[in-house]
Amino acid sequence: MIYSPRNRPRRSGRAFLTATASIALPLAASILPGTAQAQTPATGASETDDARESIVITALIPRNHIDVLAGTSVLSGEALARELRPNLGETLARQPGVTATSFGPNASRPILRGFSGDRIRLLTDGIGSFDVSATSVDHAVAINPLLADRIEVLHGPAALLYGSSAVGGVVNVIDNRIPTRAPSGGFAADLDATYGSAAEERSLAGRADAALGAGFILHVDGTYSKTADLRIGGAVLAPALRAQAAASTVEDIRALADLRDRLPNSAAESWSYGGSLAWLDDAGGSIGFSLSKLHTLYGVPIRYSFAPDEEAEAVRIRMDQTRADLRAVIPAGGTFLDEVKLRAGWADYRHDELEEDGAIGTTFRAQGLEARVEAVQARRGGWDGAFGGQIVLRKGRIEGEEKFQPAHETESVGLFALQSLELGGTRLEAGLRYEHAVLTAAADAQLGTPDWRRQFDTFSASAGISQALAPGWQLGLNLSRSERAPSVDELFSRGNHAGTQAFELGNPDFGTERGWGLEALLHGGGRDYHFSVSAYYNRFSGFIYDHRASDADCMAANGGEPLELPCYRFDQADARYLGAEIEGDATLARLGAVTLKADAMADYTRATLVDGGPVPRIPPLRLRGGLTAETNRVTARIEAEHAFAQTRVSAGETETAAFTLLNASLGWQPLAGTPSLRLLLSATNILDVDARRHSSLLKDYAPLAGRDIRVTLSMAL
Repeated sequence: MIYSPRNRPRRSGRAFLTATASIALPLAASILPGTAQAQTPATGASETDDARESIVITALIPRNHIDVLAGTSVLSGEALARELRPNLGETLARQPGVTATSFGPNASRPILRGFSGDRIRLLTDGIGSFDVSATSVDHAVAINPLLADRIEVLHGPAALLYGSSAVGGVVNVIDNRIPTRAPSGGFAADLDATYGSAAEERSLAGRADAALGAGFILHVDGTYSKTADLRIGGAVLAPALRAQAAASTVEDIRALADLRDRLPNSAAESWSYGGSLAWLDDAGGSIGFSLSKLHTLYGVPIRYSFAPDEEAEAVRIRMDQTRADLRAVIPAGGTFLDEVKLRAGWADYRHDELEEDGAIGTTFRAQGLEARVEAVQARRGGWDGAFGGQIVLRKGRIEGEEKFQPAHETESVGLFALQSLELGGTRLEAGLRYEHAVLTAAADAQLGTPDWRRQFDTFSASAGISQALAPGWQLGLNLSRSERAPSVDELFSRGNHAGTQAFELGNPDFGTERGWGLEALLHGGGRDYHFSVSAYYNRFSGFIYDHRASDADCMAANGGEPLELPCYRFDQADARYLGAEIEGDATLARLGAVTLKADAMADYTRATLVDGGPVPRIPPLRLRGGLTAETNRVTARIEAEHAFAQTRVSAGETETAAFTLLNASLGWQPLAGTPSLRLLLSATNILDVDARRHSSLLKDYAPLAGRDIRVTLSMAL
């Protein structure tokens, strides 16, 4: 889903919206005119690359970055190449308001404004990832960022249009797997190769498009990545655990205090391949279908035990996914509807948790179907909007002795709308979503659980206003009301999970989680500077969270038997989230062909359970600043990032020390006038410090990467 002015000649800046489900084809047919109006392709000459990159496609009605009534981030071009890692969490971890679960270097899922799991939606071109990464932090995300053209992070009310659970936000990885434009000259291909020193990473990603004639485009792509155990900037264990190990009378446990330099059981190997066929017409319509496969084998860092009679497991996970996707655009050319977009996806997912001897301990299986239809209204004066529907069908089961959930199914149907009205320098925006969800679990003799069936109807709404204060400056305010149904994991979990080394206990009687949100934004900029600040406050009733509980709390669900693993229980309480994100950049000087720029960013989240202390695993205050020097062919950058200590912790959590990372990069286009060949040299954590993210459940056992020197070569034909 790539922004392309070719398909939107009548309104400059319009982009492809997230396509939606074929379930609405009869509806679309009934409201579209019999013959689409012919359109002349636009040249796009009036739009700069910067203007195109600032368009936020995921916002349903594509908007310029400063026009979105919520904090957003768009990662593309050289910035994406600099941040790119084989997993989505580490790729995005340094964006404003974003951190990662960091359960080792392979299973790292984004966390948005302190929200994780089911409260954020991870999308590929607007459709979910069809994995089980929200079930547990040791499960990797089945989205391959190595193929991304751009990645958008959207917070606030517009995110709820992708699901009532997306109260924390949406991450949309946008690729060209289903082509949306014809390749120039009839053929286009690109290749990216990366080497990273910290994990001896070797990554390769390639894709090609070929015009077959009569509007048909063939696409193929593939990736391969292999890493060794991650090199770290010091000891494996956090100081408190090292002291505990050193004090042991057991020699093998004392030896754990000396583990350093490499993170055991963190190597990985991954490969993917896919292809598609698309048809494009001159009126802006298109239809395409893709089929892809993803295979990954990765280690989960060891959560060591200090009990003499217990031995920690070195679990590896073998993940396989087969996925099919459909996208279509139907031009309407009418006075009410401009176009209808269809998007659907299906996937079959499996992963095996492997014992040290290679035997399968536990198997996770999941199948899913998701489809959306979006009807985009024609702009009439200052009024535009979109509306549509969504259906999600998912089922999953766990097989093996360490099953901790019964077989389950989720069915949900949603209807949504977003409307906008411009009145001079004022823009009003309102959104609404209704969702009906049914969650069922089959009786399970192994877990001792009965049949369960829960049904939820949720309503979410938002209203916002944006006011132009001066040329280039806007002030925005939005109010949202959200309702979220509990997830399968929060309702039905009850058993030992080897991957997280925990006994996980849900509650099938949980009610709907409800919240109010208020966000204020100020965007400003001119020729040589840009500034943005957003501040937000969320108040929840019936907020669902997991926390370390006493073993007695879980023993009843374990048949009264003593627990083998620590008890982690889901509970419901009122909660408050507040925070802010500030970012800006400025051109400091122009010295001949060299432009010198400075940028800075800060983000902070504070989350509290009413009458219950801090919400677990909330990231601390973070600051980052950088300097960049640019010429036509060279970009050099140096930056520092400081994460403050997190001493505001919940019961059962440990505090996390502060750390500072020094990073640098050098981008070079070796051939004048050939931007398609690019070499990028980057270094992260240059000082090789011991860095641990507070948001990671495994932070005391698995620090972040040490010094990492990376080289990336990009070529395009």
